Amino acid sequence: MPPKVKVTKEDIVNTAVDIVRNSGAQALNARNIALALNCSTQPIFSNFATMDELWLTVLEKADILCQEYMQREVERGEFPAYKANGMAYIRFAKEEKELFKLLYMRDRSSESIPEKSELTDKMESIVHNNTGLSGADAKLFHLEMWAYVHGIATMFATGFLDLNWELVSRMLTDSYQGLRKQYGME
Repeated sequence: MPPKVKVTKEDIVNTAVDIVRNSGAQALNARNIALALNCSTQPIFSNFATMDELWLTVLEKADILCQEYMQREVERGEFPAYKANGMAYIRFAKEEKELFKLLYMRDRSSESIPEKSELTDKMESIVHNNTGLSGADAKLFHLEMWAYVHGIATMFATGFLDLNWELVSRMLTDSYQGLRKQYGME
């Protein structure tokens, strides 16, 4: 008798991410994961106490994938770091629509959302270094830019609009320069 194939935690997470990627978050359940892995649901619940635990792991994996987009865009060096992060966020929304929706377009009203994150701190620091703004002004500047970037990303993720990258780049530059002017930094 051939040995049973062992389904690893990593296999389960990667399969779950692929299910979300291809069919959306609503398709994420133990039955669909087991079907994709050609196994019973037993390995899933041997590795994860609950579907909520698996769900959180999928969110973490999707976030890592988004952060990798940002890191690659910064490393390419085509844009300044702040703009590169915005371009990467939009690219992630265009290329990974369902993972973007999972991370940034789900109902979060019942979640505890931290006011500060490492990424927010990093972006506010870049704003400070580029503009001289600090504290509440740097935070507001970043929030205004992020709201604009998120709007463009959402249009890509929902298929509402598909712009070429040169236009997206110009739009981000125009918005950034407009905010600089608004803050008296012509």
